[in-house]
Amino acid sequence: QVQLVESGGGLVQAGGSLRLSCAASGSIFSINDMGWYRQAPGKQRELVAVITRGGSTIYADSVKGRFTISRDNAKSTVYLQMNRLKTEDTAVYYCNAKYGLLHRDFWGQGTQVTVSS
Repeated sequence: QVQLVESGGGLVQAGGSLRLSCAASGSIFSINDMGWYRQAPGKQRELVAVITRGGSTIYADSVKGRFTISRDNAKSTVYLQMNRLKTEDTAVYYCNAKYGLLHRDFWGQGTQVTVSS
């Protein structure tokens, strides 16, 4: 079992930056990929960025060049540095961990990111 706790959301003006953190606890040695997803009002949850245990990354096209995902395996923490934020980045951001051989999904509670114009 894995527990994920996110922090770092908030209100920022367009063009600004925020850094999200997600700390994992529990059976952390069985965590594989970690990532960030987001869900805006009235929309489906979507992938933002994923990082493998070895450090390979995948980004949604909408955030490439603006967001950077990183991971500190020693601290069992994944980060999302968000730069040049746009109003369309407004959403609840969720941390995700893939656990074990079956890559079972675990989710954090979500953190609100609001970008004002």
